[in-house]
Amino acid sequence: MVSIRNIGEKVKKMRLDKGLSQQDLANVLKISRVSISQIESNKRQLMINELIQLSQLFNISLDEFLNLSKGRKVQIVPEKETTFKKQEMRISVPQKNIDKLKQVFLYILNKVGSKPNIGETVIYKLLYFIDFNYYEQYEEQLIGATYIKNHHGPTPIEFKKLIDQMIKNKEIVKVKDQYFQYPQTKYLPRVNPDLSILKANEIELINDVLFTLSDKNAIQISEYSHKDVPWKYTKNNEIIDYESVFYRTPEYSVREYNKESRDG
Repeated sequence: MVSIRNIGEKVKKMRLDKGLSQQDLANVLKISRVSISQIESNKRQLMINELIQLSQLFNISLDEFLNLSKGRKVQIVPEKETTFKKQEMRISVPQKNIDKLKQVFLYILNKVGSKPNIGETVIYKLLYFIDFNYYEQYEEQLIGATYIKNHHGPTPIEFKKLIDQMIKNKEIVKVKDQYFQYPQTKYLPRVNPDLSILKANEIELINDVLFTLSDKNAIQISEYSHKDVPWKYTKNNEIIDYESVFYRTPEYSVREYNKESRDG
């Protein structure tokens, strides 16, 4: 996601200059009108793909859009950086979200990490469903990690750097194992999660995801994730848009919708 100060005001000005309503812009980006309102009031961050679509719609370069024409680099939240080369931007998640990712990861390990099927691939998918289910249910982020679509399913790009930090700090142990005939990377917790960082409804949703999905092996949970709308309608190696959860099929949806809410 892109967090640039006052970008919402710029989006609003360019929208009005082009004679578009909030609903018109929502239709272009395939998100809700409420989301446009939140973007324009700087209450919701822009996804990378939304930023690209807006720059194309308003016929300006990304540098001009972000006031970067004087040679500044694109800074996406001033924290730990992970390069996503396809879009030539530095993508980062705020430190508070990294801390939350760490505690959710430790919670998963302490709850189900000892199961023989729980390797790195399964953990990726559990994190994805925790993040996206929470966003659909509450319209706000639990972790807010950045997930890329690849052939194995959704993959959080912040995970590798977090793992390196936690191994260095002796908070987890990385173990190379084998699950049946397949190689497997497992993580063993050396500390307990700090539950004070997690709210009651967050823990409840995490438990629900673990109860529903933690018995699946890597192949089963990957195939399951491939049928979820956010993954299914994202191009390979691109960032999965959180807003797409509102178009999930009933099998995957964790929220009750009526016709009015579906229409935005």
